[in-house]
Amino acid sequence: MQINTEAKPYDSINVTPMLDLAYVLLVVFILMTTASVQGLSITMPKPSNTPSTEKHELKIVQITPEGALLVNGVGVSMAELEAQLAAARARDDKMSVAIKGDARAQYASVIAVVDLCNKLQVNMGLITSKIGT
Repeated sequence: MQINTEAKPYDSINVTPMLDLAYVLLVVFILMTTASVQGLSITMPKPSNTPSTEKHELKIVQITPEGALLVNGVGVSMAELEAQLAAARARDDKMSVAIKGDARAQYASVIAVVDLCNKLQVNMGLITSKIGT
């Protein structure tokens, strides 16, 4: 019996592992693009080039690090805030609320105010500042 000691070169490439990788990447891509992102739905106002001469009521709601609420500098509870915003909305349909949350405040407190404004259908904006100021 004679043993063939010559090594034959491969004349084809096995593409099965490459196809497996391509299918896995395709599945990951499909899953990531169809995943729904949950969050707040906030409609941002569109800027206009013409200055408005209309004056509407503005309430500034501050959230302190302890979670207390201040409306234009006066402390209120969540129920009082809701009553004040509902009364202001009844007086002026286009009134606005500016929400200023302290950086050390609990995020849930800020979201509670945002949810209240959404519930009352009040125009709102978030006040931001530079870090360290």
